[in-house]
Amino acid sequence: MTVEFIGMIGTQHVSEIHAPAGPVIDPAYTRRFARAHEDAGFDRILIGYGSGWPEGGQVAAHVAAHTERLGLLIAHRPGFVAPTLAARTFATLDQFSGGRVAVHTITGGNDHEQQRDGDYLGKDERYARTDEYLEILRRAWSSPEPFDYDGRYYKFADFAAHVQPAHRIPLYFGGSSEAAYRVGGKHADTFALWGEPLAETAEQIASVRAAAASAGRPDAPGISVSFRPILGPTEELAWERAHAILDTITSGHSSWQRGSWGTTGAPQNVGSQRLLAAAAKGDLHDRALWTPTAKATGAGGNSTALVGTPETVAKALLDYVDIGVTTLLIRGYDPLDDAIDYGRDLLPLVRQELAHRATPTPVCCTCARICSCGR
Repeated sequence: MTVEFIGMIGTQHVSEIHAPAGPVIDPAYTRRFARAHEDAGFDRILIGYGSGWPEGGQVAAHVAAHTERLGLLIAHRPGFVAPTLAARTFATLDQFSGGRVAVHTITGGNDHEQQRDGDYLGKDERYARTDEYLEILRRAWSSPEPFDYDGRYYKFADFAAHVQPAHRIPLYFGGSSEAAYRVGGKHADTFALWGEPLAETAEQIASVRAAAASAGRPDAPGISVSFRPILGPTEELAWERAHAILDTITSGHSSWQRGSWGTTGAPQNVGSQRLLAAAAKGDLHDRALWTPTAKATGAGGNSTALVGTPETVAKALLDYVDIGVTTLLIRGYDPLDDAIDYGRDLLPLVRQELAHRATPTPVCCTCARICSCGR
């Protein structure tokens, strides 16, 4: 099997351990960041969404113009533009980029963050609106004829999209609530989760698959899980680096993360609540999952780490593949440098093991047992 690797870029050098440096939009840094992921062998990069952040579609267009093959996963909140306009926008970019666009749907889990963009719907209504929105997107991208729509949130007549995507645009979907399972299980090509312990992740995968079956789908969505790998040449040095990162976060830089995600106070979204619940059970889970970074940032975003040598972290990632994960979204606390390190030290190990698993094991023609005699 193959596993998709997704990174994440921004337009400015900043993270939980780095105060913002340079202008909010630094074109040269953005190009360098994207090219580092392309050179590292990532399949896609996620371009995030925040109410005050640079507009992701334009960031993606800039990246597309300066890369050759790198996929573009654009985070998008339904409700702020009409789905008919969104369909044309993404289809246009998909044509210009040669079929590299994917859309990551974020319904929104924080009322205050939503209200910054003028959205005052409650959570259940937001998911009901997303359900209609994604139905319209799919139809707009595939309908050869004009069509009407008369829903609770959207109504239009005789819509015809004269621009169609260059390929079938994949829909990714994030969330951990029952409403998220229901809507994402119905529409998503890939359902995105944050990095929890293996048992809890398996429970979520089962919930997504059950929701897809309830929606009448013959197949289930792929599953993405997100982590923040912290690598070192030895286990000791990896843990030394992990604790240094945690010390930096707790010394004050985490205020940037909380404010940027709108997560001051207790988080409203179930995904963050689940990460904090895992952190409350203990610091270290399974092979290498480390949760104090999530606790220190209020679980604002994907914030659990995998700590160890590249070999240890590769095995930890494969543990998730073994329970049904098809996409691995990884980003570092040192964003650009870590992306380079992942490409050199981590991605090849995971892909090498997956290739090894896909190679048939030779069976001895004489004794009908696995051996190395070559007969």
